[in-house]
Amino acid sequence: MEMRVYNPQKTRFERIDAEFTEENTTWFDNCMDDEDIYMITDFEGGILISEFGYGRPVWIYDVSRDEIGHDQRKAKELRDLYE
Repeated sequence: MEMRVYNPQKTRFERIDAEFTEENTTWFDNCMDDEDIYMITDFEGGILISEFGYGRPVWIYDVSRDEIGHDQRKAKELRDLYE
């Protein structure tokens, strides 16, 4: 699916084509606030971190879901570090 993401390494928004499957995505059902992390997706050697609300996903290079232990809290810390 084509989508617009924020790329903090380039400090700009970009359009990408990403697939969200059980093999590359972890979803979190415990979201209550718009800023809560809803899903993390391995994408082209990096990770897409998506919020529950309408915010754009953040694409961070050189990290995977495995490296952060598929952990929602660690994904939020990583996203906050780059925003």
